[in-house]
Amino acid sequence: MSSRRRILVINPNSNEVVTEGLRQALLPLSFAQGPEIVCESLPDGPPGIETQAHVDGVALPLRRRIEAATGVDAFVIACYSDPGLHVAREGTAKPVFGIAECGVLTALTRADRFGVIAIKSGSIPRHIRYLRQMGLVDRLAGERPLEMSVAESASGEGTLARMIEVGTELKDRDGAGVIVMGCAGMARHRRPLEDALGVPVIDPTQAAVAMAVGTVSVS
Repeated sequence: MSSRRRILVINPNSNEVVTEGLRQALLPLSFAQGPEIVCESLPDGPPGIETQAHVDGVALPLRRRIEAATGVDAFVIACYSDPGLHVAREGTAKPVFGIAECGVLTALTRADRFGVIAIKSGSIPRHIRYLRQMGLVDRLAGERPLEMSVAESASGEGTLARMIEVGTELKDRDGAGVIVMGCAGMARHRRPLEDALGVPVIDPTQAAVAMAVGTVSVS
């Protein structure tokens, strides 16, 4: 009998509150016969990935972590900017999933046009560039910011109320039929946000890990 497969989910910031939120959000994807899902922070990362400098700065540490990993069958980079995704893929023969890529692709299976809740307005140009590279800008209904830090989105008071406000604007004003949460730190708010908005809400880390589970389970 083969040993249990293992998926390593790397939060590329050093915020353990965010990482614990990921662990809780991923519990529904863990089952006895399925792959083991392990979440960890990047100790050398910033408290939150909020700028292009942060994105660029964690790329090589992420690759080194992935190259050094043993007994891992798939990796998930749990940041909506997908930092280091391509350089990490060069460093391993194992599959590496980025949550932005997986979150958007999952959203496209639920509605014609999707909206994104960003943490800050400064994140939006970076996300738009990525969607342009993916050839999916025409499917974007809109992206609107919370104007919060990663830490605030993970544990701050009033975060859910603000997410409902922004999500309502994306749905009613921009015409989004599905909402993607544009930060791993928002993970714990997915279900109540979906209940409040009445449209599908995608947690991109759940989407990426679901793809990883399917991939390693049939390989």
